[in-house]
Amino acid sequence: MPSRDPATLFSADRAETSQLATAIGRLLPALERFTEYQGIDPAARQRAIWQGRLDKPLPVRGVGLEDVLGELAEFVIPYGLRNGAPGFNGWVTTAPTTVGVAANLAATVAGSQRWWLQPFNYLETVALRWLATLLGIPEGWQGTFTPGGSSANLIALGAARQQAFERLGVDPARFGVPERDAKVYASSEVHHVVVRAAAVLGLGRSAVVVVPVDDAGRLDVLELRERLETDRSAGIVPVAIVASAGTVNTGAIDPIGPMADLAAEFGTWLHVDGAYGLFGRLDERVAPLYDGLERADSAVVDPHKWLAAPMGIGAAFVRDRGLLGRAFTLEPAEYLEGAVDNAMEAVSPFDSFGELFHDFNLDQSAPSRGVVVWAMLREIGAQGMRERVRRHNDFARHLADLVAADERLELLAPPALSICCFRYRRTGLDDSELDRLNAEIARRLRAETPYVPSTTRVAGRFAIRPCYINPRTTPQEVEGLALAVREIGDRIQG
Repeated sequence: MPSRDPATLFSADRAETSQLATAIGRLLPALERFTEYQGIDPAARQRAIWQGRLDKPLPVRGVGLEDVLGELAEFVIPYGLRNGAPGFNGWVTTAPTTVGVAANLAATVAGSQRWWLQPFNYLETVALRWLATLLGIPEGWQGTFTPGGSSANLIALGAARQQAFERLGVDPARFGVPERDAKVYASSEVHHVVVRAAAVLGLGRSAVVVVPVDDAGRLDVLELRERLETDRSAGIVPVAIVASAGTVNTGAIDPIGPMADLAAEFGTWLHVDGAYGLFGRLDERVAPLYDGLERADSAVVDPHKWLAAPMGIGAAFVRDRGLLGRAFTLEPAEYLEGAVDNAMEAVSPFDSFGELFHDFNLDQSAPSRGVVVWAMLREIGAQGMRERVRRHNDFARHLADLVAADERLELLAPPALSICCFRYRRTGLDDSELDRLNAEIARRLRAETPYVPSTTRVAGRFAIRPCYINPRTTPQEVEGLALAVREIGDRIQG
C-alpha cells in the first residue's frame, strides 16, 4: 500500500470556503452597473479585450480568490449577455428578475441538492402545486422540474412512449422499443426539440409526422385526422399528438380541444407543449384558446421564459403518475436508498429523502429549482403574473397597430400572444429583395440601436420578430422599435 504524505494529509484546501459576504460584495457594484444596460453593448466590439485576458493556459498554481473576483468584475460581468435590457425582445428569453437571482443564490449556497428533509426540497412540491394551480393544470398530475423545455418535452413524450407500447404488452423502459413503426404527430410549426426527443427515445426523427398549418399557423385538424386514419390502416402505432400552446415562430395556439377529441378517438396520448405560451392562458381574452388542456395527458412550461426565472428551469406535468414512474424509474442503489430507513423517525435531514422526484425525471442529483419559482410567485402573486402576460400581449397588439398605420411596414402574422411578426416593405421590391433588406435592417438594429428583436420566416417571408416576455420592457421600447425599423429601412433605400 502506498505510504501517506504527511504534507498532503494535513494541508488545507486551496479553495476559499468562507468570506462569502465579502466575495459577493466585491462583485455587486459590477453587477449593478451591468443591469443599468448603459450605452451600446460592448461584448462583440471589445471581444479582443476580454478574450485576450481570459484565454490563458490552465494555471499550475491558482491566483487566489481576490484575483478571480477582480477578473470577474473587470473582464466578465461588463461584457455579459444583455438579454435583460428593456429593448431586448429576441427569441423567447430574458434575464431573471431580482428575487429570482436572490433565490437562486440562496439555493446555490444552502440548497445545493434538492434531496433530503429540508425546505429547499419541500419547496419543489409547493412550487409545482402553485404552477399547476396558476395554469389550470388538473389536481393530481405529477409534476417535476427540469433543466428546460427540451428535457420537459422529452419526459412527457417518454411517458407517452411508455403508454403506447405497454398497450402492446411491452415495457419499453425495461426491454427497449420493439421494432414497430410508431409515430408522433405535430404541426409544421412544432418546436424542434420535439423532433430530437423522438430521436433520443428511440423512435427516430423520421417518426415525427409533420402536419400542415392553417393561415393562422395552427395545426390543421382535418389533415391530422387523415394522417391518423391512413396510419391506423397501415398498423402504425400512434405514440402521441403534440399540440403547441404558443409556437415560438408566431405564438399560434393549436386547436387543443379538437386535438383532444382525436387523441381519444384514436387511443393515443395528447401532449401540450406550452414551454413559451402556456402562461398565455392567464390573459382572459385568449384563455378560451386553451380549452381542452384539462383533457391532455401531459403538458410542459418553462418558468425561465415568461416568469423570467433564471435560466435552467422548466417543468413537466403528466396525468398518470404511475406511468411516468415506470418510464423513468431509477433503480435503487445500496449506497443511497439502502442507507435510508424510512420506517425510522428522522432526527437528521439525512435520515429521509424528503420529497422524491428522481423517478419522474432525467436527473438524480439536481439543483433546487422550486425555491426560485416559489419566491417569484410569492413576490408578485397570480395577479402580478396575469398583469404581466396581459401587458406583453398588449405590447404585441400595439406594435401590430403601429405597423398597420405605417405604409412602409407590413404585418406578417396577427399576434396571438406576445409575438408580432412584421417587415419593412417598399413598392417595386420582390420577396427575395425584401428578405435581404429586412435581414440588413435586423443586423443594423442590433448594431446601432437598443432594440434587439429576433427574426424568423412566416409563410416563407423574412420577418422581424419581437417576443415580449421581458419584465423591463415598456411601451417606449415597443414604439421605438417600429420607428427604428422604418428609419433604418428608409435610410438603406435612400
